[in-house]
Amino acid sequence: MRILAWYLAVLIVLLCTTNLQAQDLDIKSYKIEELEKKKIAIEDMEREALKSEVEQINKRMANGDLTKEEADILKRKAAENRARNIENKVVIIENYIDLLQRNGELDLNLDLERIEIGFGAGDKDGDKIFGILVNSGNQYKMKYDRRTSSNLIIAFGLNNSLIDGESLQDTPYKVGGSRFFELGYAWQTRVFENTNFVRINYGVSFQFNGLKPKGNNYFVSDGDQTMLEEFDYDLDKSKFRMDNLVFPVHLEFGPSRLKKTDRTMRYSVHKQFRIGLGGYAGFNIGSRQKLKYDRDGDSVKDKLKRGYNTNDFVYGLSAYAGIGEALLYVKYDLNPIFNNAIVDQHNISLGLRFDLK
Repeated sequence: MRILAWYLAVLIVLLCTTNLQAQDLDIKSYKIEELEKKKIAIEDMEREALKSEVEQINKRMANGDLTKEEADILKRKAAENRARNIENKVVIIENYIDLLQRNGELDLNLDLERIEIGFGAGDKDGDKIFGILVNSGNQYKMKYDRRTSSNLIIAFGLNNSLIDGESLQDTPYKVGGSRFFELGYAWQTRVFENTNFVRINYGVSFQFNGLKPKGNNYFVSDGDQTMLEEFDYDLDKSKFRMDNLVFPVHLEFGPSRLKKTDRTMRYSVHKQFRIGLGGYAGFNIGSRQKLKYDRDGDSVKDKLKRGYNTNDFVYGLSAYAGIGEALLYVKYDLNPIFNNAIVDQHNISLGLRFDLK
């Protein structure tokens, strides 16, 4: 069995090696074929340039700046120059083909799209070329069509809770003092191949939802119940915060601008209206309460990190709408804030969201 396994291993290695060698030959053949196409492109380019020069000479002759004899001399000289240009440039390409054939493995990283030939002419980036330009700049070949992009998400605003059977006006929490903050990273993938009108926006976020009770109240846990009670001292500050790790998913709609070059195709939503509808699910990773008060003339700050019977699993609905990177943002927890509560409370947030590229 060991001998059979050894033979099989050797056979697999030989097959893999043969396959890689065949792939290398195919790649080298492709590179050489592309270089041959470059030679044809050089001839076409020089002929077009000669045609343009002849047209300019004919215009000067028609305007009386040149005699026919002088124009014929200039045309012959232009034709000779262009013929020599073709000859010299083709020699460069042929020498590179010879180099590729001899040292194919060394030159397989050649990006033929980055080969440009010129003698003082400008390349695609505006630089001057003298001779042959190979693999200039970054060796990374930019992907022509990038269907997925990513960005940083920052959101903040007002936070509160909706209590079953009561309106938001009856909330026991301060409207201006209760706030939320969200920090995350998201990816956007367009749904259809030839349009960017519909995208899927998905990612991961940390949500920090804060509640500031009105009056002199703070949260107290009694068994499986968490409720607001009057504090024994005058509170300067009472704040309750829930920290969540969530995974949002939104279906995003809106127009975008197509930016297309000979090397890239990108869709941009900059200064474009867009709207996203979706939700999130995740986990509560911590709940804490901060109390600040005076006791016997001393300033006291309590930081209480407990469970407070908050739900371990959080999930909800969210939406955003706006122009460009600045969006109006709303989210609502479908899960109650506290487990086993006599009256359910659901966290709700309204603010601004910024998608930072």
